[in-house]
Amino acid sequence: MDVTIVIKIAAVGLVVAVLNSILSRAGRDDYAILTILAGIAAVLMLLLPRMTALLESVQDLLEF
Repeated sequence: MDVTIVIKIAAVGLVVAVLNSILSRAGRDDYAILTILAGIAAVLMLLLPRMTALLESVQDLLEF
């Protein structure tokens, strides 16, 4: 497994955590929730090609 994908996910998580903290302290809880949702969407977009490759390899494995 490539380590760079883990580092990218950690970086997104760190940025989202900092933004969430700043926005929550500023009283912008609605924007804080939106940043969390945007972070989840960004991580899913990073993982989508990997999940597709995994499902294709499982499908190839199960074909006879």
